[in-house]
Amino acid sequence: MNDSHQQTVEEFTLLGLDTVPKLSIVLFILLLIIYLLILLGNLLIMVTVYFEARLHSAMYYFLSKLSLVDLCYASVTVPKMLANFLSNQTKITLSGCIAQLFFLHFFAGTECILLTVMAYDRYVAICLPLRYSSIMNSAMCYWLEAVCWAISFFHSIIQIILTCQLKFCGPNRIDHFFCDIHALSVLSCSDIFIIEIVFVANSGSIAALSFIVLLISYMGIIRTIVQTRSDEGTGKAFSTCVSHLIVVTLFFGPSVFIYLRPSVSYGADKMVSIFYTVLTPLLNPIIYTLRNKEVKAAIRSFLGKKLFRRD
Repeated sequence: MNDSHQQTVEEFTLLGLDTVPKLSIVLFILLLIIYLLILLGNLLIMVTVYFEARLHSAMYYFLSKLSLVDLCYASVTVPKMLANFLSNQTKITLSGCIAQLFFLHFFAGTECILLTVMAYDRYVAICLPLRYSSIMNSAMCYWLEAVCWAISFFHSIIQIILTCQLKFCGPNRIDHFFCDIHALSVLSCSDIFIIEIVFVANSGSIAALSFIVLLISYMGIIRTIVQTRSDEGTGKAFSTCVSHLIVVTLFFGPSVFIYLRPSVSYGADKMVSIFYTVLTPLLNPIIYTLRNKEVKAAIRSFLGKKLFRRD
């Protein structure tokens, strides 16, 4: 059939999670509670870092930015999921789909690079402690943050430009609960071979760069910890990295599974996507709070001032 006679799809249907109707309200309530906890937990870290002077250091500055990114990241997909649970109309326009795709990759890319920057911050703190304040000063923090936003912006723009090259003239049912690269690519009637290579290369370049910096940073950290004679100092240095390593694993593991492969749909894709779009933003504040005495003390102090302040 000639392309001029092919109907262009301008609207998609999100199939969402495979559930029976009676479970929809249960999943809605569960997801709503999780989303509220994501908002509460990440906002609490952000405002605590801002108001508590003891947390005014590079480490906690980047932690507050991670909370901001997690909050925004979850907000790209969860509100639409909540709306779909309550409505039979699970449609999304092509422009809405592209917008969701842009912000999804924008915040995911920012989180990926931000976690890498946080690893570098830990490297400087542990391996170069006497120079930490001079290296990780305010100007450096602002510059590194700007780099995170800029790289992820260009990453997202490339993804959107490539997505706009795809033509949709057949099925319009997206077997997912949000718009993403693979879910859209399998519906395209275009030749996606070259586009798919660039998709993977674009995501892979950020992942590879992040992995190299993470590897170098933690090799230096491990070497320094091993050479530290004080058991107390070794334990304290290692404890500052454990939370970060847990968060890195939770984020990078599912992301690599989803994006660094061809556009083939697997049954596990939805569950893996829930993990890095919903559960990771929920767990990050908990992980950093439970494993960091300074953060816990600062939160108690902040809440004490706000809840029991006398007029």
